[in-house]
Amino acid sequence: MTWGSAYCGGDSSAVQDQLKGVQQIQATHKAFAAILADGSVVAWGVADFGGDNAAVRDQLKGVQQIQATGVAFAAILVDGSVVTWGDEDYGGDSSAVRDQLKGVQQIQATDQAFAAILADASVVTWGGADFGGDSLAVRDQLRGVQQIQATDKAFAAILEDGSVVTWGAAKSGGDSSAVRGQLRGVHQIQATAAAFAAILADGSVVTWGNADAGGDSSAVRDQLRGVEQIQATGGAFAAILADGSVVAWGHADYGGDSSAVRDELKGVQQIQATLFYAFAAILADGSVVTWGHADLLL
Repeated sequence: MTWGSAYCGGDSSAVQDQLKGVQQIQATHKAFAAILADGSVVAWGVADFGGDNAAVRDQLKGVQQIQATGVAFAAILVDGSVVTWGDEDYGGDSSAVRDQLKGVQQIQATDQAFAAILADASVVTWGGADFGGDSLAVRDQLRGVQQIQATDKAFAAILEDGSVVTWGAAKSGGDSSAVRGQLRGVHQIQATAAAFAAILADGSVVTWGNADAGGDSSAVRDQLRGVEQIQATGGAFAAILADGSVVAWGHADYGGDSSAVRDELKGVQQIQATLFYAFAAILADGSVVTWGHADLLL
């Protein structure tokens, strides 16, 4: 059963009989795609956003994983190849790189482009050039890639030596030159809509990208020690420290200001975030503390 705006994928009545044994569901802005137990895929919603996969339905066999931009889907098949559909300009058409998409292990997405890590740890990108779909400038650096993270318009790849390579829109994190010397021994990267935060081996954090979206952590730099985990909304980060306390930064309206609940944030085990505006922390006693945009916390 689905609910919400029918125009945005909330009405699945046309495919309801097919939605049996669903293993995974992925979504663009206005469409859904479900992997079934037999490895086939059912899609519904706005056709231009990937809601119609009729053109590639016969190719969607043995699907292992699906990733989505805002307007297109990419499915990894059991043989490591990839099938795409949706907006052709923003990830739905991968024909230009089809011969390169072999042995794909993982796919990450910005709002309008995809990046695939291959078995040899190299990377193939496609989709909107301004959204990270064009990685030509850093292609020679994308070797030994272990993980990729994405903002709305940029990608960041952690290499096997713990360094980081970025590309895409500079103001959204695609340009990390200002902090390149600090990006050593990176263990994990998290992203808001326009900024990245990297946890280093010593538990410190390096940030870059849009300052208002968490790219500037200078105000809390001295507090970011012993960081275990970072979570993000669309415009702010929240880090759990080794002592179970939390440090937040970024846009206040997106959860970047946790001062009102600071004394309650003790023994934090896990943090979850809404897509844009608010955080919820689970404490050791099983209680929950929330902060962020007030209208979402009523």
